[in-house]
Amino acid sequence: MTTPLSDKIQPWYRHRWPWMLMAGPLIAVVAGLFTAYLAVTSNDGLVDDDYYKQGLAVNKVTERDQKARSLGLQAEVMQGSDGVQLRVLLSAKPAVALPEALTLRLVHPTRGGVDQSALLRAAGGGSYTGKLAAPLAGRWHVALEDDQKQWRLTGNWAVEKNASLHLPGAAKAGVDSYPPGR
Repeated sequence: MTTPLSDKIQPWYRHRWPWMLMAGPLIAVVAGLFTAYLAVTSNDGLVDDDYYKQGLAVNKVTERDQKARSLGLQAEVMQGSDGVQLRVLLSAKPAVALPEALTLRLVHPTRGGVDQSALLRAAGGGSYTGKLAAPLAGRWHVALEDDQKQWRLTGNWAVEKNASLHLPGAAKAGVDSYPPGR
């Protein structure tokens, strides 16, 4: 026996299975468009335009680190209770004259837009003071250098309330590395 054809056959778009099968590719297309939008509109803060020049400058940066080591420089960086005031205690070999000013650069490892630089003035006895533009929180790459840019001390600072950072002149390999171009 044959069954009669029903007059109630629905068109394809009235069934749920074609829509469920099309949902996967449709979601992938929407996600791709959203990803493309984010790629075009977001800032690539960690990518530098002059990466080649930075690569060539690595030897100069290494020389500055070696100069700090030969001068016996060490520093202690302290943050004030308000999070903005900075104090640095700098020490060197007895015959080394300390500079009148220091520059402290703080580079965030992942967010280039929050990097800061502070000018520190001598307060006597190897003590230097200065101010930041905004309080620090989290992890930072730190570089302390003289006003003539002859030497520098580097380190990593996990900033906590009233925590200090010790910057030795002899950096440990792999621990106190600092991105040279920033």
